[in-house]
Amino acid sequence: MKNQFSGTGVALITPFRKQGTVDFSTLERLIDNIIENKVDYIVMLGTTSEVATLSTKERFALSENILEMINGRVPVVIGIGGNDTTAIADTIQHTDFTGISGILSVAPYYNKPQQRGIYMHYKRIAEVAPVPVIMYNVPGRTGCNIAAETTLQLAEECPNIVAVKEASGNMAQIMNILNNKPDGFSVLSGDDALTLPMMSLGATGVISVVANAFPKQMSQMVNYCLKGDFKKALPIHRQLLPIANALFEEGNPSGVKAALEIQGIIESSTVRLPLVKVSKTLYNKLSQLVTTVDE
Repeated sequence: MKNQFSGTGVALITPFRKQGTVDFSTLERLIDNIIENKVDYIVMLGTTSEVATLSTKERFALSENILEMINGRVPVVIGIGGNDTTAIADTIQHTDFTGISGILSVAPYYNKPQQRGIYMHYKRIAEVAPVPVIMYNVPGRTGCNIAAETTLQLAEECPNIVAVKEASGNMAQIMNILNNKPDGFSVLSGDDALTLPMMSLGATGVISVVANAFPKQMSQMVNYCLKGDFKKALPIHRQLLPIANALFEEGNPSGVKAALEIQGIIESSTVRLPLVKVSKTLYNKLSQLVTTVDE
């Protein structure tokens, strides 16, 4: 299967009004800004969208509206993951994939499966998925790590598993995957702060939280990296690094929503419990950091 997922993907937030309902007009403005600033694709209903706190009705409405707002301008990836393999397979089989180019599926969380269980989990997803699949390894959130050997086995054996979003922060593991992966299989950064170093080793892009607020700068940096021009990429990386670190100080997407509110791109940085807004101290810090990034 063709792998469309290189460059800059955006892990899209869900804007809420102050009372907590989905703000569709702000969402459209956010999407237009992201696309106008040359990102390569958008990931909807991933963990950054607060999908765990969205009702089934809201998820359907968001999916329908996001596809309509994007209107084919960039590819769209949908997040479908969880810790019940059978339920995920059933969801995939009952999803209309019209206009959707891929699935991002987070490693099963809480259960703490063995590597054999992780392998079987993704193998089942690959069997039923009608579009390419991106695995998502984020052990800091899931409580389990997809070992390099498991990623490589799935990459070799499942043609429609086309990439891994690696957010383990384990550079030895990431290098193992990069050095031994089959042709056509992509490694994507799942950690904004590590995007440049990962791309210097052979990763082909990022699925970014920061790009919600700074799509132009992230896209420019990634494009320089793809061309091998790290001399031009490095100053952008250095500008974005303090922002990237600050955005995650008090949780995601609380940080990036605060930055977007400061920029005037969204009207409210409201998040749903159990998440809460960032502290006044961090908000003030982000207000200063936002001004340090070149237009």
